[in-house]
Amino acid sequence: MSGKPVIQAFFDEPTNTISYLVADPATGQAAVIDPVLDYEHSSGEADTRSVRAILRAAETAGWKIVWTLETHAHADHLSGSPFIKAHTGAKIGIGEHIRDVQKLFRPVFNAADLKTDGSDFDHLFADGERFRIGEIEAEVLYTPGHTPACVTYRIADAAFVGDTLFMPDYGTARADFPGGDARALYRSIKRVLALPPETRLFMCHDYKAPGRDEYAWETTVAAERAGNRHVHDGVSEDEFVAMRTERDATLSTPKLLLPSVQVNIRAGRFPPADANGVHYLTIPVKLKGGAEAGL
Repeated sequence: MSGKPVIQAFFDEPTNTISYLVADPATGQAAVIDPVLDYEHSSGEADTRSVRAILRAAETAGWKIVWTLETHAHADHLSGSPFIKAHTGAKIGIGEHIRDVQKLFRPVFNAADLKTDGSDFDHLFADGERFRIGEIEAEVLYTPGHTPACVTYRIADAAFVGDTLFMPDYGTARADFPGGDARALYRSIKRVLALPPETRLFMCHDYKAPGRDEYAWETTVAAERAGNRHVHDGVSEDEFVAMRTERDATLSTPKLLLPSVQVNIRAGRFPPADANGVHYLTIPVKLKGGAEAGL
């Protein structure tokens, strides 16, 4: 792969998400990866300060944003891709298996308006598909497991792995969401770690592992293979699946899962407004312990 991108990271502490501005300095073309829409769940207020910061950085550097790329339909933050598209004309891209995620969640939210053909997005990437950011070639790797639709974007000497991997001292992503699969996750990780050892890996999240004082989001294939606490070289698939299954059983539901999924499977758009002009998100309620008898 020719050329080397300029990469600028933007950390959103409320969701522990890292978004990226990736540019080809030769042509000035750029892509944004996993942009965050600021959302306060307690009040239902959405804000664009995080995506505006990315747009300002691109404008200051003279970059033209041509892609806004999602690694998957996130369960912990809302996507800011539509705002970037509205201000730059960039195309919103995601892996083609987003259709599977849409089919999984359409009945969960009784989302009658939701199409399940992926057409809310501008482009659905197939495994192995190549595209360009200016003169820099990018490749899409299908890396399911965390969700059925996760992809990794390999851009020159860098790979943006979404939630598939975390920093070596933190480990790997959960695989217990609908459609998740720990065995698929292990195989996807091994695919990423088969890239050249010097490949730079960029995380979508960081939570500061115990003993580490600073957030971090860049590592290498070599470092992950040598020291990832969950999946370093020598850890078998069965060992990983057993660890991941046991660990996932202890994890709580992400705070923004319900709003995030509803918005992100629509390419970052909210459900259509009601007649009063207000957008509403659905909260499915599960009544347990005989509660339905009194309600």
